[in-house]
Amino acid sequence: MTEPIFSPFTIESPTGAKLALRHMPAHGQARAVVQINHGLAEHAARYERFADFLAARGYHVYAHDHRGHGATRAPNSIPGAFAGSGGADDVIADVAAIHALIGERHPGLPVITFGHSMGGLVALNFAQAHPQASAAVAIWNSNFNAGLLGRAGQALLAIEAFFKGSDTPSTILPKLTFQTWANAMKDRRTDFDWLSRDEAEVDAYVADPLCGWDATVSMWRDIFDMIYAGGRADNLARLPKSLPIHLIGGSEDPATDKGEAVTWLASQMKKSGLVNVSVKVLPGTRHETLNEINRNDAMADFAGWLDQVIAPPA
Repeated sequence: MTEPIFSPFTIESPTGAKLALRHMPAHGQARAVVQINHGLAEHAARYERFADFLAARGYHVYAHDHRGHGATRAPNSIPGAFAGSGGADDVIADVAAIHALIGERHPGLPVITFGHSMGGLVALNFAQAHPQASAAVAIWNSNFNAGLLGRAGQALLAIEAFFKGSDTPSTILPKLTFQTWANAMKDRRTDFDWLSRDEAEVDAYVADPLCGWDATVSMWRDIFDMIYAGGRADNLARLPKSLPIHLIGGSEDPATDKGEAVTWLASQMKKSGLVNVSVKVLPGTRHETLNEINRNDAMADFAGWLDQVIAPPA
C-alpha cells in the first residue's frame, strides 16, 4: 500500500473508528519509527514540519487524527468527543492499532511513542497499557499534576453531564483552561498567544477550522481520566525501568504551570524506579514547543536524544 507523502489515508481500528493517518517515509535506510500523538483541539497535519525533520534523519513518522478530531470518524464518536462512554480506552486502542500497522509495515524497527500536550497523556497511558511496545517515549508539554483543582473540575463536569448531557461542549472547562491560559499572557494579540511567541504560527492556528474548538463534557472527563491514571505510581511502575523517556516543557507555558508539571512528572517517574528520564524546561517557551521560535533547537535536541537511545543501522 502506498500513499502520498504525509497526506491522510484511512485505516480501520478494531474500535470501529476510521482513523485518518499520515506517513512521512524515512530518507534512506530507516533507523526507527516515530509515532506522533497530537494535542487537544488540533490535528496531525500540523506536525508535517516535524515529520519532515525526522524523516531526513532516517525515521519513518506516523501521525493520526485522534477520534473526535480532524478527519477521523467513529460510529460511537462525534466531533469534539472520543466516544459516548469509555473514550479514553478507545483512544488507546486506536493508538495500538496504528502501532500494529507499523509493526506489519516495518518489522524489526523500534518505535518511539511521541505525544504533545493531550497527546502526551495518550502516549504515556498507551505505554503503561502496553509496556513492551515502545522503544522510547517522548512526552512534551503535558500536565499530569491536576491535583485538587482537577478533582474540582471533574465534579463540575459531572454536574454538567447531569443537567445537559455529555455530548455537548463544556462551558466550564474552557474557562478553567484555555481562557485562563489566554489571560496569563500580558498584552496578548489573540486568545491563543499562550501557544507560541511566533505570531505566524498563532495566526495559522486561529485560522484553522480544525483547531481551537470547545471539547465536549465527555472528552474532558476522558482527559482527566488519562491525567490521573498516567501519573499514578502503580501505573508508572508498569513501565520498564530502563525505558528511555524524553520530557520537554516551557518556562512560560501556563498549561503546565510554567513547566512545573513537567518536572513533577519526571520526579514521579524517578521515584517509581525509572532510570533513563531526560527532562528540560526551555526558557521563554510557551505551550507548543514545535511551533515556537526556538523550535529548531528543540528538534535538534530531540534528534540528539534519539541518536543516543536508538541503535545505529547495521
